[in-house]
Amino acid sequence: MQRRSLATDTPENQRKEASTTTTKTMTSTDNTMKSKASKILTNQLAKQLRRAQVLKGMSETMVGGYRAITKVDGWGEVPKRDELPRYNRIFCRNMAAAFHIEVVAVEPIPETHGLWAGNHVSWMDIPVMGSMVPAFFLSKAEVEKMPAFGRLARACGSLFIKRGSGDSRKVAGQITEFLKKGHSVLFYPEGTTTDGTHIKKIYGKLLQAAMDADKPIQPLVVCYVNDKGELDDQVPFVGDTSFTKSFLNVMDSGPVTAYILPLEKIETTGKIRDELTELLHQSMQQGLEDLHSRVLKKSADSTASNSDTDSTVDNARSVA
Repeated sequence: MQRRSLATDTPENQRKEASTTTTKTMTSTDNTMKSKASKILTNQLAKQLRRAQVLKGMSETMVGGYRAITKVDGWGEVPKRDELPRYNRIFCRNMAAAFHIEVVAVEPIPETHGLWAGNHVSWMDIPVMGSMVPAFFLSKAEVEKMPAFGRLARACGSLFIKRGSGDSRKVAGQITEFLKKGHSVLFYPEGTTTDGTHIKKIYGKLLQAAMDADKPIQPLVVCYVNDKGELDDQVPFVGDTSFTKSFLNVMDSGPVTAYILPLEKIETTGKIRDELTELLHQSMQQGLEDLHSRVLKKSADSTASNSDTDSTVDNARSVA
């Protein structure tokens, strides 16, 4: 028995066993690499398909916007703002949907005529808020010169101003006249974007427009939530991220829900601008915290209240 055991342990047998082991290892490695390559290729194809779908949705929305403006004969020097709100909301809702972003009003959106003020997280705020808010946007003058978008933005009733010139009184005067003509305006008083976790310092100079027009300030807040129930980190347009990179991030992100919460309007009569600035900041900060408590995923120690949150969100969807 010992001789047979030794016989099987010859150099030739050892080489055969080593060759067999090496072959099995190479086969296993090859299969693993093929599997990884297949996953990478599948992910790349899925990403390209998603981008193609977004671009298709954007193109169809743009075409629909041009058709709507043509329908109301709105390509003249003065936009037909009395007829535009309904079309603007449809356009913005379709544009948000093109990026796979569902817009949900947590509470009914009021038809307040006044100066609307929203927190600013991303360039996506425009189609998201525009799909719900009965107001025209305050835009930089450069937007009007953008190919395709500029002409459409003008025809959709946007108010273009030269921001950054330091002449805030002149800008406020433009908004005042706009408000007096019966048109509401939406602007972002933070003056820049955030990651959506808080409200930055409010710049209150443009609130003078609401005071001079004797119109209320209507605040609202928005947050973007991913499919895990957390604040989304792809939609916010912050830091050194370029617009192109941000655009691709949003295109490639998973399903996102944008929740909008309108807050109690702030009357301007009898108040000074500094007072209104502070009231607006408090309202928006508290409102954002309230919105987060309603729509973000609850921790384990608050699971018992999840049913109430789910009910609130379901009701919000029905409102939207």
